[in-house]
Order: sequence, then C-alpha cells, then structure tokens
Amino acid sequence: MKVFCGRANPTTGSVEWLEEDEHYDYHQEIARSSYADMLHDKDRNVKYYQGIRAAVSRVKERRQKALVLDIGTGTGLLSMMAVTAGADFCYAIEVFKPMADAAVKIVEKNGFSDKIKIINKHSTEVTVGPDGDMPCRANILVTELFDTELIGEGALPSYEHAHRHLVQENCEAVPHRATVYAQLVESRRMWSWNKLFPVHVQTSLGEQVIVPPLELERCPGAPSVYDIQLNQVSPADFTALSDVLPMFSVDFSKQVSSSAACHSKQFEPLVSGRAQVVLSWWDIEMDPEGKIKCTMAPFWAHSDPEGLQWRDHWMQCVYFLSQEEPVIQGSALCLVAHHDDYCVWYSLWRTRSHSSPVCLFISWPSPEKNGGDLHQVRPVCDCQAHLLWNRPRFGELNDQDRTDQYVQALGTVFTVECSAASHRLMKKIFKANHLEEKINIIEKRPELLTPADLGGEKVSLLLGEPFFTTSLLPWHNLYFWYVRTAVDQHLVPSAIVMPQAASLHAMVVEFRDLWRIRSPCGDCEGFDVHIMDDMVKRALDFRESREAEPHPLWEYPCRSLSEPQRILTFDFGQLVPQQPVRAEGSIELRRPGRSHGAVLWMDYHLTPDSTVSTGLLRPAGDKGDCCWNPHCKQAVYFFSTSLDPRVPLSSPQSVTYTVEFHPHTGDITMDFRLSDDLGSVH
Repeated sequence: MKVFCGRANPTTGSVEWLEEDEHYDYHQEIARSSYADMLHDKDRNVKYYQGIRAAVSRVKERRQKALVLDIGTGTGLLSMMAVTAGADFCYAIEVFKPMADAAVKIVEKNGFSDKIKIINKHSTEVTVGPDGDMPCRANILVTELFDTELIGEGALPSYEHAHRHLVQENCEAVPHRATVYAQLVESRRMWSWNKLFPVHVQTSLGEQVIVPPLELERCPGAPSVYDIQLNQVSPADFTALSDVLPMFSVDFSKQVSSSAACHSKQFEPLVSGRAQVVLSWWDIEMDPEGKIKCTMAPFWAHSDPEGLQWRDHWMQCVYFLSQEEPVIQGSALCLVAHHDDYCVWYSLWRTRSHSSPVCLFISWPSPEKNGGDLHQVRPVCDCQAHLLWNRPRFGELNDQDRTDQYVQALGTVFTVECSAASHRLMKKIFKANHLEEKINIIEKRPELLTPADLGGEKVSLLLGEPFFTTSLLPWHNLYFWYVRTAVDQHLVPSAIVMPQAASLHAMVVEFRDLWRIRSPCGDCEGFDVHIMDDMVKRALDFRESREAEPHPLWEYPCRSLSEPQRILTFDFGQLVPQQPVRAEGSIELRRPGRSHGAVLWMDYHLTPDSTVSTGLLRPAGDKGDCCWNPHCKQAVYFFSTSLDPRVPLSSPQSVTYTVEFHPHTGDITMDFRLSDDLGSVH
C-alpha cells in the first residue's frame, strides 16, 4: 500500500506530496538507528557482560532465583548475556515493534526462547501478576536507556516506574550507578557556537564594526546540549578553569526520582579567565564496588587515553553558561548542575566565604527559593537567534576569515528574507547598527515579488551566502539558484549574481571509525546477531544505501585515498535548466587503504578568484589527513562492499561514478562503484 507524505523541498523551496511505501518510516528508523554502532562498542559490551555475571552471582549466593528485567532490550543481547551467566528467566521489554520482532528471532536463533520473553510494550505499560506480563517482580534490573546526556532518553522516569512497579526493593542493577562529571573552561571557539560576535569589516572609510543587538548579548541561549566528539577538539582550543568535578550520581539499584533537582560543587579556579562553557560526560559502574566501569571521558580526563573506545551513540556534552563571567584564580565558586526529567543545564555561583559555602547566583535568570534549596529556572532563548540558527551556524557567522572573503568580493550589500522569524531577527541586527533606514527587508517568497516591492527599480546585484536553515545536505543550498531563477524578471541585463557559480566535489576516503555505524556485526560477544545485520541491510537497501548522508567530518577523522574531483558545476548566471544534468567518470585512487566511501561537498565561487568551500579547507597532507570546514556537514556515500572488516581487502584502482542533478525536484542522485585494474566493478 502507498501513502502520501508532505514535505518541504529544501532545494526548490516548494511543498511537495510524495507517494511513499507504507513502511517508509520503519525503514528510515532502522537505517538511521545506532544499533550497529552499539553492537560494535566492545568496551560497552564487555563491561555489561561482566556486570551481569557479577549481579547474577550475587543473587545466586543468596540462594534466590535470578529473575531479570531488561528494559529497552533492542536485539536481546543483554538478556542473552544474563541467561548465559545463569539467570533463571528474563523479561525483555522493547517498545519498537520491528525491533521486538527481530529480538524474538535472534533469541530463538541463539537457543534462548525458553528463558527469555520479549514484551513489545513501553516499560510503563508492563503489568505484574498472575495474568500480567510478568508473574512477579524481578530482582535484577538491566537497562541501556542512556544517551550522551545520560537522561535524555527518559532514563529517570523509566527507572522511577520500574522500581515502583516492576522490580523488588534493593534489587541488583546493571549498571549499578552513573556519575556525571563537568569541567568549566574558557574557549573562544566553543563560545562562538553560542553568541554572535561583532563583525569587523574593512572598507575604504576604515574598519567598520557590525555589532549584535543587546537582546542577543543578554539572551541566555538555547537550553539544549550540544553533543560532539570532544576528542576531536584540540586542548589548544580551550583553557581549563577547573579540575574535572563529579557533579552528581544516580544509584540505579534504589528508588530513582525524575523530579527536578540541582547539585552544586565548590571549587577554586585553576587560573583566572572568563567562564563560558561547561564540558560534561558520564561514566557507569556495573557493580556496587565500582570495579567495572565504562566511561565517556575525553582523552585528557581518561585513565587510558591510548585505549579509548570510539563510539558515536554516546559522545560528550558542551553546555553554555547563560553569560560569560570573569573568574579569579583561587577565588571559590560553585558550579551547579540542574536537571529535570530529560535535560541537564549548568549555572555558576559565587560563595560568600571559605568558611560559609552558601552560594550567590551570578548569572541570569533569578533563582527561586524552594524549601531552603536554590533552584534555577531552565534558560530559554528570548532573542530568536538560538531558535533559528544551530551551533555550527553561529560558528560560521563568527568566522572572520570567511567574512573577509565575502567582503573582498563585495561592493554593495542588500537582502531579501521570506521567513517571518528571520525577518524579525534581521531587523534587530540592522537597528543595532543604525542600518534600518538603508536596508529594506521584503517579507515574501521570491516568486511572489512584484516591481512595486522594489520601488519600480531593477536589481543590479543579487547576493546570497548561500545558507538556508532547511538545508541538510550540501547541495540543498542550491535553493539560491531557484531563487535567482524566480527573480530573473527583476534583474537588469547586466546584473551581478554572487556567488557566480557553485561546484560539487567528491573524494574517496578511509575513515578511522565512522565506517562502524554502517558495518555488519555478525557475532557480538559470542551471540549471533546476523538477523539484525540483515534487518539493517534491508532497511538501507530500501533507499538509504543509494543516498548520501550528512556528517560533520571535523569530528570524524579520515584519510583521502584520492584527489578531490569536481563532479558538477552550476552556473548561477543562467537559469535553472529544464533538463537533468548528468556526469559520469572515475576517480583514481592514489593511496592504499580501505575505501569506505566518497565524501561530497559544495564550493561556492563568489568571483573567479574567491571561493568559499563547505568541504576541504586545504589540500590533504602527505598521508592523506583531511581538514574539513567545521561549520558545515559534508555528505558521505558509503561503499557497502567495503564496510565489513571480515571481508578481505581488495585492491581497487579507481571508483566509477554516475551523478545526476534533477532540476524538477532539486535532488542529486548518485552511484559509486569500486573498480579494479581488470575493469571489474564491485
């Protein structure tokens, strides 16, 4: 059966109704899941197995039956570990039906159907009793409900309900405990992801400074965490103002509360500076003694930095203080972690004295007294910028080198904006710089412009970055070309269009780790999970395997195996063509390695001598090391034939490609294939 799905086309700007298979959402959910990444997380799997063995042993030593409740079972892996460790029975809960169906098959294939019951429900809907899903409460609670922020997937409410209704008092829990850590830092680079800096522009009249409106400067920002691969941030990009501070712990073997709470930690700054950013991560201890630990600590805080486990399903957190605050070395402060049932945020307080650890709040918003404890209201953006722009966009706007490139290419600046929210934000910025009388914002879609909107005049310069908030893949910003086509009647014959053109580039790479998110697992800690591999493959083959996906590659190191190659060129001096534009060719591989995929990006040519790239910032080094634009996501097209490390490495000599731009939809379709020196295609 087919269903109609509405979508806003990010490239053409039109609203479309597409006919999709009724299972499209299911395939997309599976294809974009992190199941493969979790199954490849050796450190996670081993630590869970050790913790489960220890928990089952403690129950058996008390001469009790080991009854396990596994919430969020996924493939059923942890339940199979429990039965292998000696558990008498496992109740494995999985709310996502396709995953629950797969877990039933995986459990059966591994011979555990008589001791594992898959329950396709949310844990809060599970019943206990003679006619319930479970005949009695469990005495071992096993879960993996965590995200990068620890509690963002609803771990606290799930644990709270489980202890009240599904498990025995003082049950064993794996993991037993989680601890959240934080480190206060000063970092201009990371602070640029949160605040808009003044823009310095060199003109014939000297330096001009474009300042952000006061409302943006005072705004506390968005409350959402920015989760990144913190190991890819250089220590030179920040100054530690505090040691690593253990902020709070959650004991999962006891009753858990999902109520809002705050936890303070007093410390003395290591150096004087400006407090701006809180870096945070967590670890989980699988046993009461804390001997079996799985940590998300970045390399500078890790006990074994050389043995770091790469993972993408759990990363590290960057939080931004509501305002930057000066701190003085040795002058005591309190860092406070606040959380509700799903989110964490931080604030900074001063202490009254060394002898009295009472904290005085030094940042917006005002604290509220509640039973003797100080609770901070969760910060909310009130300037609109944090609602319109993501973190990389702030960084892009604050990139002075990028700004200089545009300034050098410009003689005159003007703007058109069809988003009402963006319109309001732009007006604030223009007003703060006394430009509201010189710049007229036309709040219309480009195709609806009339000569009256332009005062009866023709446009001599059409300018775009181009950047659009709806863009996910690099070529989605070709929306600028469609805008240029829509307003063609309003341009003078000699009008300058900037950028003048764009080009699509591709390069074959070997990833250090990112390939794991698409690699089949086969066997995980002795358990056969081929069924899961097949399920993911079918979902990918439905569509995703023939498409590129966006990734911020500055977080995912890779080596180039080929030179960058220009695939397509888009001439903005011309209208969008009526017929598809197709390119075929091959990319020669110049370095040995496993070809995991092709990276694609767009270059925008402001003038013949000035280009802004969304991909490589400079040519790859001698060993192929790549430096990517940190403000943009690049597109990655994975080669499925080279993602399985169990398959022997072949020696392809080139990669053939077919890439086609479809003007009607704005889509770019592609096919890449590895080819050896005999001409065989894989």
